[in-house]
Amino acid sequence: MGRWRYWTQHALTGVQLHPALPLSDVDFGNELNGPGSFTATIAPRFVKANVDALKPGQALIYAEADGFLRWGGMVWDVDVEDDKYLIEAASWSSYLTARHDTHGELKGRGPYVYTDPCKIIRDLWAYAQEQPDGDLGVIVDATSSNMTVGTPAELWHSHVYETPNLGDQLDDLVSEEGAPQYTNTCRYLSNGSVEKRLRLGYPRLGARRTDISFRSGVNIIDAPPVRYAGDDFANVIIATGSGEGTATRRVEAPSRDGGLRMEHVLALPTVNGTDVLGKRAAAELKRRKVMGQVETITVRDHPNAPLGSWQIGDDVHVTVNNQWVSWSGWARVMADSYRPSETPDQAVLSLKRADSFHYGPAEV
Repeated sequence: MGRWRYWTQHALTGVQLHPALPLSDVDFGNELNGPGSFTATIAPRFVKANVDALKPGQALIYAEADGFLRWGGMVWDVDVEDDKYLIEAASWSSYLTARHDTHGELKGRGPYVYTDPCKIIRDLWAYAQEQPDGDLGVIVDATSSNMTVGTPAELWHSHVYETPNLGDQLDDLVSEEGAPQYTNTCRYLSNGSVEKRLRLGYPRLGARRTDISFRSGVNIIDAPPVRYAGDDFANVIIATGSGEGTATRRVEAPSRDGGLRMEHVLALPTVNGTDVLGKRAAAELKRRKVMGQVETITVRDHPNAPLGSWQIGDDVHVTVNNQWVSWSGWARVMADSYRPSETPDQAVLSLKRADSFHYGPAEV
């Protein structure tokens, strides 16, 4: 990557507050279903002379490289740390943690019954940004899903007397297995303005990438440990479905591999069909019989995967070979982190085994 620039603008008016902040110790990145983070340090004399440029809750901060925005978010804290000021920021979804439903039912949009959570997420943002001085300018994708929340017997409510936090409601809507997923992004538009976007994905965010890869000795520059956990291993899966007591649906998927019997219970209380239970049990058995997971890697800019070529949520093939271990498999990018002050051509990626995810609504 080339030259980096960090600049700020007023959260409400969009007016640029400072074109090029002299930051050090910069560390930022995005994540799946969260606001990501940005931290940096700056000299106290600069803060004293430019108070408005970094005012918490009022200033937006951006990281730019080679004319492209790599990160954007809100400044939340500026604190003294030794002889420097520490700046902490988080991306757009963090704004909802400072907002509440003060009208009830998102000002008449609810209550909801059999409603796509993607619609409710858009309603959360529409409600937040229609209030006086509340328009951050965030756009939410028009994604739709097959998931629903709320039933005639149990409506999805946003009661005014609870003053519900909009950030908590967003977290709840994406917390269930198979729910829509999101991440925060920003980019320059052709007119020079900044598009702030909440990217929604269903049945998943990201895709399986066959055009990029991470490999030791090529673009993985560290020797990442491969985690082998006995708690994650099983050669017998006991899948339970709907029903109560002796009427509970149950399927067992065993594998006699010559080793000690190790069991795992897969609870799927919404599943009514034993055929679906059997498929889910077989998939879980296949995953749990293969041990090993790489959780973090450091990669360098390389034609195999230029920095920024992946998206949060992508599956990328990872191959680790070092003096301790050899491991290869598909891993999902859960978060990324850049440290331009120290290693401008590198990124740290947080990963999870790609086969550990189940996408889409719960089967019945």
